[in-house]
Amino acid sequence: MSAALLPDAPAAPDGFVLEVLDVSKQFPGVKALDRINLRLRPGSVHALMGENGAGKSTLMKIIAGGIRPSSGEIRIKGVRQDFQAPADAMRCGIAMIHQELNLVPHMTVSENIWVGREPRRFGFVDHGALRRRTVDLLERFGIALDPDVEVASLAVANQQMVEIAKAVSYEPDILIMDEPTSSLTEQEVQHLFTIIRRLRDQGRAIVYISHKMSEIFAIADEVSVFRDGAHVATGLASDFTQKSLIGLMVGRELTHMFPKATVELGEVVLRASGLTLPGVFRDVSFELRRGEILGFAGLIGAGRTNVAEALYGVTPAASGSIEIDGAPARIRSPTDAKKHGMAFLTEDRKASGLFLMLSVLENMQIASVADYCRGGFVRQDALSEASEGMRQALQVKTPDMDTMIENLSGGNQQKVLIARWLMTAPRILILDEPTRGIDVGAKSEIHRLMSELVLKGLSIIMVSSELPEILGMSDRVVVMQEGRVAGILDRTEATQERIMELAAR
Repeated sequence: MSAALLPDAPAAPDGFVLEVLDVSKQFPGVKALDRINLRLRPGSVHALMGENGAGKSTLMKIIAGGIRPSSGEIRIKGVRQDFQAPADAMRCGIAMIHQELNLVPHMTVSENIWVGREPRRFGFVDHGALRRRTVDLLERFGIALDPDVEVASLAVANQQMVEIAKAVSYEPDILIMDEPTSSLTEQEVQHLFTIIRRLRDQGRAIVYISHKMSEIFAIADEVSVFRDGAHVATGLASDFTQKSLIGLMVGRELTHMFPKATVELGEVVLRASGLTLPGVFRDVSFELRRGEILGFAGLIGAGRTNVAEALYGVTPAASGSIEIDGAPARIRSPTDAKKHGMAFLTEDRKASGLFLMLSVLENMQIASVADYCRGGFVRQDALSEASEGMRQALQVKTPDMDTMIENLSGGNQQKVLIARWLMTAPRILILDEPTRGIDVGAKSEIHRLMSELVLKGLSIIMVSSELPEILGMSDRVVVMQEGRVAGILDRTEATQERIMELAAR
């Protein structure tokens, strides 16, 4: 897109387009933000770093008008603002791409991008103009999407691109991106960076939240670090190193991001032979051994998640076979899979994992209630005690177990989901993007937990789009390409270059 297609953002009178001054936010039992100060320059990319629960997303929601601060003030181009709703922030030139997708599944790409702003003719939506406007926007930003397709039919990565297109369509002066690359391939990430640099060169101010260090050093001009709701440091990106940033974020040095335990692999616990789902994947075969972490790598759309869902009976394969402990297993539903000692952590915790209107306790215990029944009654005390033990083991940060889970950070929500499935005492654990959108501290904790589990004899299938995670935690790597197994690599021969060669060939 050429610079002329969007007008340059007007300069702020004091040199800052956004000023956050002594902002605090108190939730029941939790002080989410404590006198935060932040200043954003036009024509810059300002990265926010911090563990889940550090307050980054809360502050961004305040800036975007989603929630109101308990105290402090927000100034836009020197003028104090009191946003009552997101629409107020939008009128001030602020747009936000949320960490959790916020699309209407059964509306088209065009309808999602322009919802509430559709071109009209004689009082009715002008669908021709709507489509032309969408095609123009997508072409200008090089986003290859069909404007007429329903969003529900898109992969998560393409849904993320719809969110990005929707945000830039507002032509904002301030664009907030909260984990925008959590489901994107490396190629798509570079495409997004091209869009960001283009907007920055037009004078737009970008707030960029990510837990991926390589992205911060590739795209950010300035970095601010938060910890436990407080501002810790701000400086030029060039003034920080990965080690110093991690130290500021977690208050300690993380020396082992991938604490892979050395485990003597046992017998084959699961064997998949010729699994096929027409149009999705075909002839997928592999083995999983006791104590093994079997990584699944590949580009977005390669079929990794579909295979995981087939194994767990969410969408069973049309042909092929599965054996558990050497015996044929007919898995046509998640109930069948659970009976065989399997558990499945889904890729999208909001859409298919969490019950957002229920408490932490209810979300954690919902899969194991039947195991705590006696005489037709639930042994609630024992179930609650087990849940509390799991909360402590996984270090879930919550005021109490009755807190609504929607009020927890993304990383703590993920821990609750892992706790839910561990409470079912599985033998085979399928983890689809287990650290998606999780900070470095929480990632290290989950990796440590995985190592502890395989030491106890569990077997893990891990689907991940992060190659360092695949290389750091896998005993073997199944590389998928366009629905087929392109190769299976041992830990000793797996490299980033070899995996990408197989995935993209």
